[in-house]
Amino acid sequence: MTVAAATGYPQYGGANRTFIPEIWSTKLAVKYYEGSVLQQIANTDYEGEIKNVGDQVNIRTIPDITIRDYEKGDTLTYENPESPLVELLIDRAKYWAMAIDDIDAYQSDLKLMDDWAEDAGEKMKAVLDTDVLGSIYADVADENAGTTAGVISEDYNLGETGDPVALTTENIIDYIVHLGSVLDEQSVPETGRWVVLPSVLANRVKRSELKDASLAGDGTSILRNGRMGMIDRFTVYRSNHVAWVTDGTDRAFHVMAGHKSALTFAMQITKTQHIVGETSFEEKLRGLSVYGFKVINGKGLAHLYATAG
Repeated sequence: MTVAAATGYPQYGGANRTFIPEIWSTKLAVKYYEGSVLQQIANTDYEGEIKNVGDQVNIRTIPDITIRDYEKGDTLTYENPESPLVELLIDRAKYWAMAIDDIDAYQSDLKLMDDWAEDAGEKMKAVLDTDVLGSIYADVADENAGTTAGVISEDYNLGETGDPVALTTENIIDYIVHLGSVLDEQSVPETGRWVVLPSVLANRVKRSELKDASLAGDGTSILRNGRMGMIDRFTVYRSNHVAWVTDGTDRAFHVMAGHKSALTFAMQITKTQHIVGETSFEEKLRGLSVYGFKVINGKGLAHLYATAG
């Protein structure tokens, strides 16, 4: 027999034995979490500056210096290099909160609060990935996107609104190489490059002529961080949080590639609190994350606008 519950409060025992069992397995239904790629594609160089105080970091950038011809006796031309500041704002916050009555917690054979807190933490990772991948494509340098990408050659069609590139098992490796060439023309370092593909395009890679590349590993399961292997100096990640839009009748993805130095992320607060109820016999658990991210060098990112052909 279970203790009665107030109107509107879920009943975990009695006829609705969800968590308070007569004879139940001690395992909850298996849940599948999307591995976070954020820590793989962004640097956290400025996190320490805002960890304790402040809501903004002014990032100094390196100016472009002009190289001029010289002949003996020439009068030198001096310039005053400008180094514009990039502002990293800590202006985003997400939280979760839950509660359970002490009776339910005691009568359950499961560690409910532990299980739910773990679930919330995993979902927080997914929310942050979605937030970042859903906006950084807008800050890519103009020369690294569109139908004439390539700051030197303008030779690469990476798709545009109304005309996305259709990726197939036959051409997807070519387009990943195109992304690499676009970054090459911006003199982006070759080590530390990454590309994030949605699952449907990762499927094309696995069935392409380089399908064995998807098996290249470093001892870490693909299920943990989405890492698929290396293709043309890129560490390839799979994520279900790649941004997409409906373009005509097609689903077009904003596939991002780049170097870790181009994107910075800072988490100022990540706090979990356990609270004992004051007005009832219940436990409360809540978590807060305060963070910000910024593209600090759009030349270090490339944007492929594509559909699954």
